[in-house]
Amino acid sequence: MAIVYFAWWTFAYLCGAFPFGLFISQMCCRIDPRLHGSKNIGATNVCRVCGLKYGLMVLVLDLLKGFLPVYVGQVVSNSPWFLSLTAFLAIVGHMFSVFLYGKGGKGVATTVGVYLALFPSFLLAGLLFFVFAVWLTGYVSVGSILFVSVVPIFLLFSEKACYFPLSLAIAVLVIVKHKANIERLILGTEKSWRER
Repeated sequence: MAIVYFAWWTFAYLCGAFPFGLFISQMCCRIDPRLHGSKNIGATNVCRVCGLKYGLMVLVLDLLKGFLPVYVGQVVSNSPWFLSLTAFLAIVGHMFSVFLYGKGGKGVATTVGVYLALFPSFLLAGLLFFVFAVWLTGYVSVGSILFVSVVPIFLLFSEKACYFPLSLAIAVLVIVKHKANIERLILGTEKSWRER
């Protein structure tokens, strides 16, 4: 069984590691998103440099990178620690892709996919905070940071508390990945989602 677990964890990492944002931008727009906008391969920057259609495409694909390994992984085992590690590796793969020499996206869309597979009701609550923050400030980065910060609090006082360590680790990783955004927010140079 250990070999099956290891094989699935490897698949989860590789699934998360595939850089859809870079692939779609280069194939459809002839643009490398790492050289434009926020220089990130995530959906927000692809939307900014290639257009809404391609940004939404990347968003869905990055979401599926988190959803499918965890959702299908429940056939392998329903153990919270197994699913937590599967989820974590999918997100780590997206953030630190072997195909991008250890670089990658910020993991928000992939996190949404993971949460959709594990606890959709808490995902919805977190997304409400995300939408409110983006509407209020105009910054996707603020919404993203708030989203990953509130979900662990919800989980801690629920029947899904076994996933609290996972959500906390994800929150730390996502916030660290948003370091440059936080610095730009402090300096007042962060771009609104409406800017192209």
